[in-house]
Amino acid sequence: MSSNPVVQFGADAQYHAEGKPNFENDQRASVAKQDLRNGKTSSEPTFFKVSSTRKRCIAVIATIGLFAGMAVGIWLLVKFFVKSLAHQDPNTLQDTEMTMSYNGAGSDVTTSTPRKVSFRINAENLLEVQVEGRPGWLLACHDGWKPSLGTVICRQLGHIRFLYHKGVNKTDIMLNYNQEFAQVVSTQNNSTDHMWQPRTTCSSGRIVALKCSECGTYAKTSQTEGSDSTLGQWPWQVRLYFNSRLVCSGSVVTEQWIITAAHCVHKSLQVSGWLAVAGMVTHLCTEQCSSFALEKIIYHQNYNEKSHDYDIALMKLKSPLRFSESIQSVCLPQYNQDLPVGMQCWITRWGYTKDNTHNPQLLKEVAIPLISSKICNDFYQGVITPRMLCAGYLDRNGDAGQGDSGGPLVCQTEHTWHLIGLVSWDNGKPNHPGVYTKMPAFVDWIYHVIDKN
Repeated sequence: MSSNPVVQFGADAQYHAEGKPNFENDQRASVAKQDLRNGKTSSEPTFFKVSSTRKRCIAVIATIGLFAGMAVGIWLLVKFFVKSLAHQDPNTLQDTEMTMSYNGAGSDVTTSTPRKVSFRINAENLLEVQVEGRPGWLLACHDGWKPSLGTVICRQLGHIRFLYHKGVNKTDIMLNYNQEFAQVVSTQNNSTDHMWQPRTTCSSGRIVALKCSECGTYAKTSQTEGSDSTLGQWPWQVRLYFNSRLVCSGSVVTEQWIITAAHCVHKSLQVSGWLAVAGMVTHLCTEQCSSFALEKIIYHQNYNEKSHDYDIALMKLKSPLRFSESIQSVCLPQYNQDLPVGMQCWITRWGYTKDNTHNPQLLKEVAIPLISSKICNDFYQGVITPRMLCAGYLDRNGDAGQGDSGGPLVCQTEHTWHLIGLVSWDNGKPNHPGVYTKMPAFVDWIYHVIDKN
């Protein structure tokens, strides 16, 4: 049996791993010996000759060094460029995203790109914009303004309709010396979150005045819980009768639309049997109240009678309401409106008062706090959905009396009342919160139904 070949690694190896003679090394050795006989000295001594593996290692090391040098060079260039920018006037800078979306940017554009915005209309009907991450409110430049934005912004503020807008000269109003502005820029994204850029001035010299449909105005709340309401105090309150019987309450959202709970109507869709009465604070209809027949009833397609989910419906009147001091609309929720736990909101009802005395002849008003969904779910074994809102006191008996289904839960924001919830359900047990249809979850559905019908 032949023995395995000896494998050596180096310049003097006579065999490869496969055991084959290394004729290349033999030939090199022969040439070297011949050179020595002839008195010649090799220009590359044998102990400096490098194997192919070592050559590859050297090449890799050289490549890494080259790339490292390039990286250091690039870093030095960037550092120099940033340092040079830091010495420029910040008002002359434009950030990359803004420049890509609006090539006509002026020298007053700030470097931040807005991600979220809020709107409000001040006492002079001027549109103000608040960009997330920036303090204060910015006046809206008329530059780049489109009338279609009026509808979008009014609805984000909870108003059904946009009435008009106009450009107001800055010289015609008194401005703070440090007042900043926001301008509409063209973007591929239709969201209002990404179309506003803060500016230090408006190139046109004009700002936007905006008028939305009136809603959410009131007289004054009482200081006593469970007290009687006065005429015009809650002018959106509506009583709903079916076949001459009071069954539910509702709220006016436009001259021709009433909103209520789906559980009030889903089994009684015959419009001829319904009557809506507005402008009442007693059971007696005075000359200020008005009765209206219905044209159609639309409740949410996902309404679930068993779980009470999607408990919302709209009623269209045959003829529009005539607004007055005693009949007005309530505002819908603002987009992304904050509803902090503990916030005081109000319900109006014909049922029980604070001390459980019953006087259904008069409309009552009661202030109740909002309750977290987690606490509410603890009371109701986890059945509260994202379309539900809880409110009420946990140390008192029921917060909403009989006949109040579909009635309004309203909260005040900057002197305007917004419809936050509809009386939906509870378990009838004492010291349990009331459950309301969460109106912010249905704003888009409401606008869709009204626009379509």
